[in-house]
Parts: sequence; C-alpha cells; structure tokens
Amino acid sequence: MNIYVFDANVFMDLFGYYYESRFPTLWERFYHGVDIGQITSVREVKHEIDGHYKKDRRINQWARKNSKIFSIPSEEEMLFVQEIFKIEHFQAIISNKNRLEGKPVADPFIIAKAKIINGTVVTNEANRPNGVKIPNICEYFKVKCIDLEKFMEVENWSF
Repeated sequence: MNIYVFDANVFMDLFGYYYESRFPTLWERFYHGVDIGQITSVREVKHEIDGHYKKDRRINQWARKNSKIFSIPSEEEMLFVQEIFKIEHFQAIISNKNRLEGKPVADPFIIAKAKIINGTVVTNEANRPNGVKIPNICEYFKVKCIDLEKFMEVENWSF
C-alpha cells in the first residue's frame, strides 16, 4: 500500500471544490484512506489549516475530528528537516513574513515524513527551475512527489 503525505493545499482543494453531496465516492475513498493510514499528514499542516482557513468550517471541523492523522515529527524526521536546511537555498522555504509573524510552515515536515516512511508527498505546488517549493526539495532528496490529480490517477480514482 502506498502512503501519501498531504499538504494543506490538497486538503483545501478537496474541501473547497469536491462537495460531498456531488462526489460521494471520492469522499468514501478519501475517508477510507484516512482510516487505514494510507492518507496522512503532519501537525504543522493542521496548524496551517487552523490559522489560514478559518472561513472554511468543514475542513476545520474535519481536521479537529481527525487530528490523529496530523502527526508530531519523529526524531528521524527532525533530523531530516535539519538536512533540508543545511542546503542554504532551501532555507528560503520559510519566508521572512512567516518567520516574523510566527506562522506555521509545514513544507519541510511534509517532505521529511514522506522521506522517512518511504511515502509520497501530495501537493499542488509546482516545480519551478531553481525554486524553493516542495517539488524542488523532493526532487533534490529523491522523495516521490505528485499533485492531487496524479494521486487520483495512481490510486485509480475515477468518478
């Protein structure tokens, strides 16, 4: 079984565009993936959801009820986060604004979790030449990384 580590933007797209009443099979599969541990995430994603997406009550209620999937980083994951930040270019993943305002930054933790569990990152960020986005860092460290559309394709979700 493949294990997927979801970024906050993937949860936002799911909850924002795929209404449960219109896509019941998608939600059955999603909830099943969460229940069996195939879909997971990290604590910082939960913090991002809590802080940035207050207007969407559905995702906040769901995140509170399913807080078990938003794991605290293990020691191995924390050590890998250190490896990411040893690359000076990748230190820019934390913007000055987020640093100054003390906002959560989930990206390095998402990548670290996927690396340690040999999982796949699912994000809707794009890989840009010389960028400092999740796909760029995943490519550098050879961590599998796909977007929501590719996730649905790989898992053979068709509606």
